[in-house]
Order: sequence, then C-alpha cells, then structure tokens
Amino acid sequence: MDSLGRPGTAHEAQYAGRPPSRRSRWRSAAAWIAGLILLGVSAVVGCRAADTDAITPVPQILAFLPWLLAPAAFALLLAGLARWWTGLVWAVLVLAALGWFLRPYGPGPGSVQPRGPLLQNVKVLTANLQFGRATGALLATVRSEKPDIVFVEECAFVCADALAADLPRSQYPYRNVVRKDGSEGSAILSAFPLKDANTIDSSMAMPGAVAEIHGVSVRLQLAHPMPPLPSQVPLWQHEVGKVRAFAAAAPDQPTIVAGDFNASQDHAAFRAVLDDGKLNDSARLAGKSRSWSWPAEAGRFLHTQIDHVLVSKDFEVNSARFVPLTGSDHRGLVVELELHGR
Repeated sequence: MDSLGRPGTAHEAQYAGRPPSRRSRWRSAAAWIAGLILLGVSAVVGCRAADTDAITPVPQILAFLPWLLAPAAFALLLAGLARWWTGLVWAVLVLAALGWFLRPYGPGPGSVQPRGPLLQNVKVLTANLQFGRATGALLATVRSEKPDIVFVEECAFVCADALAADLPRSQYPYRNVVRKDGSEGSAILSAFPLKDANTIDSSMAMPGAVAEIHGVSVRLQLAHPMPPLPSQVPLWQHEVGKVRAFAAAAPDQPTIVAGDFNASQDHAAFRAVLDDGKLNDSARLAGKSRSWSWPAEAGRFLHTQIDHVLVSKDFEVNSARFVPLTGSDHRGLVVELELHGR
C-alpha cells in the first residue's frame, strides 16, 4: 500500500526497484491533487458542521459554499482515475456533507402563518447602492415597484440629495436619512408614520425607527454590518452580533430587519440571528432561499445571497423578488408582506 492508501499491484511489486511508469506517476499526481483539494474543502465543511465562521479564508469561502460541489466532484473524479479508494470514500463523504448543508435554513414556505386577522399589506424594498452609484436605479425601482417601506444601504451624499430632490414627500413623507458619504450613509423611507428609535452603533450607519401601521407599532431596523474582509473578520462578527443582540432583546412586537447583512445562510453569525426564533428570512419563506443578490456585475461566476429581509411571526410572506440595480454590485430585494393582528 502506498503513502496515499492505494494498494500496490503485483506488477508494481515485481518492478519495485525500477523507476515508476508514466501511468503510475500520473496516478500518484492525481491522487495527491485530489487529496489537497479534499483537505481544503473538508476544512470549510468542517467549520460549517462545527457552526463556526473561524478565520480567514473560511468566512469568505463559506459565502460561496454551494460552489464547493465543483472542486469536490473534481476530486472524486481524480480519485477514481487514480484508483485511490480511500480518496473515493473521502470525496463521497464530503459531497454528502455539502448536500446536507445546502438545504435551505430555517422555516420554509407555509410554515409561518399568523393567526390574527389581516391588517395591512406591506411592500418592502431593500437596496445597496454601492457608494450611491445606483441612485438612479433606486429611484426608478421605487417608482415602478411602489414599496411602502424602503431600506437603503450605501446611500452616499449623491443618494441623500436625490432622495430629497427627486422623490416626492407626498409619496414618502416619513424618512430617517443618515447623511454620510461613501458606504456609511443609509436611509429608511416610509409611507407610514415613523417614530425615532435607537440605532445600532456600527461602522456603517444602521438606523432604526418605529412605523405606525394600521394602529400597530412595527419596529424597523436597517442592517449593514462591515463585510468579512480578510483584515476585518472580528469586526464583521462583532457587528453581525449586534444585529443578533437587537433581534434577541427587541420587545415582543412586529419587527422588520432588512438590508445588506454581508452574510449568507452558510455563515454561523447570520444563522445565530435566526436561531433566536424571533425573526425568519422572508426569501426562505417565499421559497427563494438560494437566490443570489451579490455580486451583480456581468461576467461574475460566483454568487451568493447576502441581502435579506427578516420578519417576525406577525407577518406572512406572499413573495420575494430580487431586482436589478444598474450601477450597483447588489440586486435589490422586494418583499410583499401581510401584517396580521394578534
């Protein structure tokens, strides 16, 4: 048996003292390549199984977990061609684990149905404008979709100015705009009356508000934690943790948390927000769990869903659609909700 766990053949034993043949060298190389691929994929899958985001590069790879099926399948092929039986079993186990973790996370369609009477239909839009570059696309989307509540991330000065000049106050008389440049600015626009609420202290603005909808106070919270860049993973975990703390500590009232979470369902930090049981992912409830929202640039191969609208059990989700935002690296998310009484 060789160093990769492959049993040697009688022919190989007979010519053990001779240089290995070209075929033998190819099989050995294929087995080594398969092993290295499986080591890397197994490390990421192991972190997913251990419910940890670990350290760079694991959080960045976890965002694209479904795409690990390709290298794992390639490793399976190489192990088969190399006749490396240990590697074959290893690859099958890794693929099985990936398949298990690719299941949508959290309650699915039809599993959350409020018992109280229908009070109000509410359409929500969340949009990341990439430093305000998609401001024009946001205005066009608002005019076509006519959402009742709009959450805007990366609303730079150009965005804030356009909202004030080009979006009629008659349509959105209630606004909470944090006027900052670059990625730090944010805004909540509402057709319903808004009251001030505490914000989440973060690197990029995460304002909050309370909307009065059909006589019911609905807590609104914009989410935009720092992305998990290689040098900022602890900060990302800390700020996603603040969103979780908000959701866990929020009073028992209807709640909507929407925005660019910079985290997918394959990140432990995001699953922790859902695991407290107060909020559910509207895309999951609408059967769109693995629909991608980023990156939106043409020609990009890898995609993931990091933009979310989370809702309390007072809401029924009728639909969730991801819409293009020309100029942004994100797609917008439009969710149609029903607010029910208790």
